Amino acid sequence: MIVGTDPAETFRQEAADLLAQLEGALLDLEAVPEDRSLVDQAFRALHTLKGSGAMFGWEALAAFTHHIESTFALVRNGELKVTRDLVSLTLAAADHIRVLLDRPESADHLRGEALLASFRDLTGAAGQSHQDASKPTAKSVAPSSERVFRIRFRPGRNVLAFGCNPLLLLGELRALGTCTVLPITDAVPTLEEMEPTDCLVAWDVLLTTSATRSALDEVFLFVADQSEVGISEIPLEDSSAAGRRLGEILVERGDVAPADIDEGLGRQERLGTLLVKSGKVSEDRIASALGEQRHLREANKARETTVSGATIRVPAERLDSLMDQVGELVIAQARLMQVAMADANPLLKSISEDIERLAAELRDTAMGIRMLPIGTLFGRFRRVVHDLSRELGKAVELTTAGEETELDKTVIECLNDPLVHLIRNAVDHGIEDAARRVAAGKPEGGRVHLSAVHSGAQVLITIEDDGHGLDRAAIRAKAEERGLLQPGQEVGDAELFACIFQAGFSTAAAVTNVSGRGVGMDVVKRTIDGLRGTIEVTSAIGEGTAITLKLPLTLAIIDGLLVRVGDERYVVPLSAVEECVELTRLEDSRSGGRSFLNIRGEIVAFIRLRRLFETPGEPEVIQKVVIVTLGETRIGLVVDQVIGQHQTVIKSLSRMHRDLDGFSGATILGDGAVALILDVPHLIKFARDREATVRTP
Repeated sequence: MIVGTDPAETFRQEAADLLAQLEGALLDLEAVPEDRSLVDQAFRALHTLKGSGAMFGWEALAAFTHHIESTFALVRNGELKVTRDLVSLTLAAADHIRVLLDRPESADHLRGEALLASFRDLTGAAGQSHQDASKPTAKSVAPSSERVFRIRFRPGRNVLAFGCNPLLLLGELRALGTCTVLPITDAVPTLEEMEPTDCLVAWDVLLTTSATRSALDEVFLFVADQSEVGISEIPLEDSSAAGRRLGEILVERGDVAPADIDEGLGRQERLGTLLVKSGKVSEDRIASALGEQRHLREANKARETTVSGATIRVPAERLDSLMDQVGELVIAQARLMQVAMADANPLLKSISEDIERLAAELRDTAMGIRMLPIGTLFGRFRRVVHDLSRELGKAVELTTAGEETELDKTVIECLNDPLVHLIRNAVDHGIEDAARRVAAGKPEGGRVHLSAVHSGAQVLITIEDDGHGLDRAAIRAKAEERGLLQPGQEVGDAELFACIFQAGFSTAAAVTNVSGRGVGMDVVKRTIDGLRGTIEVTSAIGEGTAITLKLPLTLAIIDGLLVRVGDERYVVPLSAVEECVELTRLEDSRSGGRSFLNIRGEIVAFIRLRRLFETPGEPEVIQKVVIVTLGETRIGLVVDQVIGQHQTVIKSLSRMHRDLDGFSGATILGDGAVALILDVPHLIKFARDREATVRTP
């Protein structure tokens, strides 16, 4: 169910999910074409798209989808086999359906006709015989697989005004099996009081079907938030249960109370007549109960009731607004805590502690709502690899792991383009052609592995291929040609591989439709930098390349370490902090101005933030060094004071300061002052360049 959207937008969003399910089922079918459950999944997605599209006015979409659904009906009946051609053709049809859904005015109708012609050629005689066959009846379904469902459907009063036709939904139910439809008109007023656009009729439906409960839910998928829909299975433990009495049915359905039944049974007239005369129940409901009684006599099997859970989809802007308000609450709570600590009133301190606890719980809940499994993103790339491998003539398999890893929705939304570039590069540049792989003793088909895993307050996303690895000599030659490296300059792999993320950098011998222009990897770098993430590249010749993206879990609220340099306060992301140590003047003098610190036998370079920020005044006698890590690098940040942990609500910098390196944002402290959030990766790079120019010889 979607909250706060109009029916058309509801259909678009739900249809997009159905198309994603269809695409996933098709890609799986290519690997296991005999899997009946995948065929059923694809058929249900097409069936729901067709029925709901017609109901909401997408006639062109419904008509086109009907033909694809008919093809998969042949597959379900065993008249047509799943082949690579069928999968590819259906994927192309799904793309056309997506255009009909999002941009119907720009849909290429000639392309749609060409696709349908291809389906007709593919199905051949089987498709013609299917079209000529009569509609399936409930008798064609094996009785042993049937169950009986009671469905109570009361459409919302305004569904007609929204363009919904409830009769089409009842028609879908009839197509699922033996169906008894009984109208309930007790809410219909007199003609003088009736509004033509109001829907006041409800229906009781008895359905004997082999369909699953989820298939019934899908019929009402797009009206569930506007209507009352009750679906329950009627258990018939033995043959005598099918002949239950009228009173038992009325009580079970909630139409009358047991006491009313007892009162009616004490008289000589028929129970239904007595209940209507006494005003306990309407004639429509008696007729409906009698209809159920007749329907149950014909049913021969049922199972226990299964109830599926419900979900609510909330527009993204509401989540963003909620997170902003939670952020403001966290700031207000910090101010309240500061006031409480300065006051001797124990009651105020107690209230402040309660507010702090509730704010923390609300923060965690709000952040949890924003978290989505990254598998929602991973699924898109199966299609990318499928199409790309066919275009390049390579057999490439995409494997994934860690799809359940959760990440902030804002981060996920920003990751699509970077991951597309990295995967395309892996398939095009990383994976060799079949002949080279066989000659190198590798399997003919290549593999790209996409994985995600939590690591503290970060998520690590790795794109790994089993190709030939990065050509260090070619990268170095191109870097020297562009002036990124000096001839003969000694650099490690990390610095060398960083060159591939420069704009326009490419070692490809020729430009293709896929890559070679050097405009992809710099997009990756800019996006990951904007997410306050880092990139690590490892590669082994002949074995492959792995690119790891290290990203924060959320962009809204983080835990930070509050430090002071002079009179100013700064926040260091706590996920980057390893430890804090002291730096006395004696130890500082021992370094001889080289800015190195010996920590348990390991030499760690440090950066003087006071010098870097040109802070006036003298440093403290005993300064503090905050040791931060960046990949394999450990470095110290020298500050005057470590104040303590601080829950940081991230605020964007103004347009004037947005391009400043070294700061990723700002936060508001409890006293109303602003503290800048240090961007550790940029700060280290900037500080190294700055130290080289300001260091005294």
